[in-house]
Amino acid sequence: MQKIEEFSDERQKTWCIHCGRPLAGLDTNEDHVPSKSLLTKPRPHHLPIVIICRECNTSFSLDEQYTVTLLSSVLAGSTDPDKQPNASAARALKKSPALRALIERSRTEFLTLGGETRMLWKPDMKRIERVALKNARGHAYFEYGEPMLDAPARQLALPLETMTASERQDFEGLTDEGGLAPWPEAGSRMMTRLATSEDMVGQWVVVQEGVYRYSVQQAGGLQVRSVLFEYLATEVTWEH
Repeated sequence: MQKIEEFSDERQKTWCIHCGRPLAGLDTNEDHVPSKSLLTKPRPHHLPIVIICRECNTSFSLDEQYTVTLLSSVLAGSTDPDKQPNASAARALKKSPALRALIERSRTEFLTLGGETRMLWKPDMKRIERVALKNARGHAYFEYGEPMLDAPARQLALPLETMTASERQDFEGLTDEGGLAPWPEAGSRMMTRLATSEDMVGQWVVVQEGVYRYSVQQAGGLQVRSVLFEYLATEVTWEH
């Protein structure tokens, strides 16, 4: 990724975007958005970084580990560490038999009428949504300088393949309803991206091709969409 400077209001950088506490006097971390565990090595240079309090950063760790391990297992069709496409997930499954058993319990096999064996996965959606919300807050803050401290009005997470054709077109921004919002204010990173097309494919910021991309739009509110491993679609919407 290219490094993009921004010129947004410094006053927006004084508190944690997750808990809302002033950062002055708190232990802080540089937090990557998206979470580095969601990416594959070698990771891109100049990943987006926001400063948050250490307590909040630590509180997401187990949910991030669960999310990346669950997604890797779904894509592999197995919880076998040796079959994982994501190295972080493979390590987690080897290290934690309890995590492997937890994810294994979310899998159900069934036979189709044609005699094929298929799998259904029933993940802990609250944990996945917490990770999606964490990254959405980071993207909104990094691209627009907007700390979204309130709970979102709407949130979803579902596989791309479960969408209808029209839902997929809207999500991807290929319809009028899903098209680009008006340009953001001058000085924001998103304004720079739109003007220069840095790391952009259509309305999407591509962090790592085939692994993670996101879109941030601002029209009557703020909406952050992401796609993980070209499989899981997430959307978080705040309304003004």
